[in-house]
Amino acid sequence: MGSARIVVHPPSPTGGRRVTADTEILGVAYRETDVLEFARRAGLDPDTLDLDDPAAVEWRGGGREVWM
Repeated sequence: MGSARIVVHPPSPTGGRRVTADTEILGVAYRETDVLEFARRAGLDPDTLDLDDPAAVEWRGGGREVWM
């Protein structure tokens, strides 16, 4: 899954944002470091992943500063 596109879904009413890669649910993130860890588990290099690159990460329901 080394070329998977990460999607960070809108915040849930109870906090956190679901994170997916392709069709796989990776988990619920509560901060950017969680997104980077899920990306690592999906086979991406968190050291080179640009969270601001829309070709790599799609933020739905708010940008990377929105968690609740």
